[in-house]
Amino acid sequence: MKNFNTKSSNTNSTPKEDDIDLRQIGGTLLRQKRLIGIVAGSALILSTLYAFTTKPVWEGQFQIVLQNNELLSGGSASLLESNPGIADLIGTGGGKSQLETEVKILESPSVLKPVFDFVKASKATAGEDVSDWRYSSWIGNLTIELAQGTSVLEIAYRDTQKDLILPVIDRISKAYQAYSDRDRTRGLNSAVAYLEQQISKLNFEANASMRAAQAYGLANDLAVQDGIAANSTTKSGASTESSIEISRDVAQNRVNSLQQQLKEAKSIGEARVYVAPQLQANIALYGQLQAIEADLQEKSSLLLPNDPSIRALQRQRKSLTEVINQQTVGLLTGELQTAQAQLASLNRPHEVIIKHRELVRKAFRDERTIAELEVQLQSIQLEQARQGEPWELISKPTLLDSPVAPNKKRIMALGLLAGLFAGSGAALIVNRLTGLVFSHDELKELLPCPLLKHLSAFTPNSWHDAADLLANGPLDVSANGPIALIPVGNVPSDQLKRFSSELNNSLGNRELLVSRDLRQTSRCATQLLITAPGVVTRTQLSQLNQKLALQGKPMAGWVLLDPALELS
Repeated sequence: MKNFNTKSSNTNSTPKEDDIDLRQIGGTLLRQKRLIGIVAGSALILSTLYAFTTKPVWEGQFQIVLQNNELLSGGSASLLESNPGIADLIGTGGGKSQLETEVKILESPSVLKPVFDFVKASKATAGEDVSDWRYSSWIGNLTIELAQGTSVLEIAYRDTQKDLILPVIDRISKAYQAYSDRDRTRGLNSAVAYLEQQISKLNFEANASMRAAQAYGLANDLAVQDGIAANSTTKSGASTESSIEISRDVAQNRVNSLQQQLKEAKSIGEARVYVAPQLQANIALYGQLQAIEADLQEKSSLLLPNDPSIRALQRQRKSLTEVINQQTVGLLTGELQTAQAQLASLNRPHEVIIKHRELVRKAFRDERTIAELEVQLQSIQLEQARQGEPWELISKPTLLDSPVAPNKKRIMALGLLAGLFAGSGAALIVNRLTGLVFSHDELKELLPCPLLKHLSAFTPNSWHDAADLLANGPLDVSANGPIALIPVGNVPSDQLKRFSSELNNSLGNRELLVSRDLRQTSRCATQLLITAPGVVTRTQLSQLNQKLALQGKPMAGWVLLDPALELS
């Protein structure tokens, strides 16, 4: 007799749950195709109802340029380049971070709250319940984005009420333009106020410094320019004293030179003209004198000395010579007096000159500062007086021709896809809950003996040869005794009856016992199991293994009646 030892109970465990058998999953889904179809169809119907009953969503769009980096233009812009403090006060400048900040501000209630109130009021008028409306939820209907790499702002608004789209986006565009002009005006007003405050403050200081310089000059008999050398730019005391000494020497030399020139001019006769550099200022008279001299020389060579024409020219020369000499003496006298006064001022104590110089310099510096601030104030006031240029709309508010939502085809496709996933999941769960074993490999693992024959459940005419082979092979035992055929699970009764009949005919005189009671089958010479995919659970197989192990009787093997074999 051929003995087929049963497997130990430790080897009768189910396959590891972590192992994934794609063929088994595919078979499970195929078997549960009806369930999957029901779930997928239901999801498709629901998604279709949703797509066709949901209100259409309309969208309006427009684009606007954020001109935040050129608040001022022309001369005002160039002025601010040299005055970064005022530029920061006004808020000029740009950059990606500032643009992103502007976008966040434009999403805030400080700009769009009036638009939200308008939408809420319109919805309430249309009969909708807006008691639970909040700005944070409404702003989700508005999309505000910067175009990549530009300062162009793209705004889109969505709503189910078509006739409300254009009024809303029109109000949004006006709100943004008003915000841009408000920001610009606020910056200019701040700059004007700042400059006016500084000018008022510096006017007081400049007047005080000029009065101090004038008072000190009057007290020491000094004019504004007295004691200030043209080439003096040093700040230290030693350098200032050296500059004063040089100025004093220059002034003394000039006085000496002018005195010598004046002496020579007074001592010269009537027949000659004293030619000094200062005379170049009256070059016309000197030219007339030269013309008379030339005419007199020409006539003297032709006429007698007592000729009336020669005597007339001599009188003209004398008269013009006296005029020129008198003018020269007067000019030299005036310059001498000026040089003597400058020398006298330089002969004052160094401390007096230095202090007077510092007072005058401070007064001039304050005056220059005030003049510069007044120029800046005039430029910004001119910019303030100009018509404000709000942010520019580069595309008018437009309503799209067709709704942007719902996308019926997409919703239906997603519904069908979700139904397929849900149905597949349900099929796997149902298969897991039932515990039925459909996999051939899993049956081989769970049954305690080898597979002897794999038969097609729908071709019983081919079972006769298989029954003969089994009767003369694994079931051919030396000792006479009955053969037990044990159905495992709910094997279809007609298939079980047909197979037992074929096997009984092949066994001849040997008895065939068909029973699930292992106590009855234990008296048989050998045992044969018969089962089919999906007719037995894992729990039943585990219990069967335990009972067969306790029974301890020989097992010839098992036969599989497979409905799917006819398809292969």
